[in-house]
Amino acid sequence: MNQIIMGMQNNMGYSVKEIEKLIYKYMPTSKGYQQDVIAAMNYAFSAGGKRLRPMMMKLCYDMFTEQSEVYDEGVIAPFMAAIEMIHTYSLIHDDLPALDNDELRRGKPTVHVEFGEDIAILAGDGLLNYAYETCAKVFDIRPKDTGVEKAFVVMAHKPGIYGMIGGQTLDVVLSGKPVDERALDFIYRNKTSALIECAMMVGAYLAGADEETVSKLEQAACCVGMAFQVQDDILDIIGQEDKLGKPLHSDEKNDKYTYATIHGIDASKAYVREMSDKANDIIKGLHVKNEKAKEELIKLINSLIDRDR
Repeated sequence: MNQIIMGMQNNMGYSVKEIEKLIYKYMPTSKGYQQDVIAAMNYAFSAGGKRLRPMMMKLCYDMFTEQSEVYDEGVIAPFMAAIEMIHTYSLIHDDLPALDNDELRRGKPTVHVEFGEDIAILAGDGLLNYAYETCAKVFDIRPKDTGVEKAFVVMAHKPGIYGMIGGQTLDVVLSGKPVDERALDFIYRNKTSALIECAMMVGAYLAGADEETVSKLEQAACCVGMAFQVQDDILDIIGQEDKLGKPLHSDEKNDKYTYATIHGIDASKAYVREMSDKANDIIKGLHVKNEKAKEELIKLINSLIDRDR
């Protein structure tokens, strides 16, 4: 997948480096009495990754913006940085000894290994708070803009107790216990899909998309999230550790039931394809201002199917 994303060019396709150029500028400088926690925040944020969520956010923004219109980096880029901060904070906390107890993330020592558990907890807290401080500044750029207001509400809701944290909570509570289909669906739709839904909805709202369109994007993003998580389950069993940058069989180690352990590899692969196709069908049916951005979003979704990391 990384090769596909890295190969994307401008004209509404974005490389990881181009996304990182937009979002890195919003990270704080490590100085002052709080420099240790800022150093840990920057360490985790700059550790690499697909930058999938800010990339999807930008493409959804582009879909509803005319190519001839002036690109307002000061509006979309802070939200792109913010969602990657939130995603990064969740990974820091996931890796902690109390949760998954992982020592590697993207081929590097996890934050609690590098900086200590205490600073790792604070670094996660710092990224979450700084995410909202970063995107709240857009209110000064576009005062009384309903799209910005709606985007901020989504940014606050989807990662919270009725979204990502809610899914993570049930995942922790049911660790080592049998999980039925309903519970597993809840975990996946919230722990993973919610943040992807957030990214796509925020991008559309900031570009002025209407409620019906944003609702359809939310449905598509949910399918993308489900496919993404099940592909993660597959890779945890049959992936290559050097490509994943983290140990295999983490779910087994933590006594977690997954779609892949319940249904098997072949059925899981079929499910990934089914969810990806559903997402594509919804997006193809959207009326957008920029067809090129739509094509790039579909290309990005399709690249999730066969990713190896």
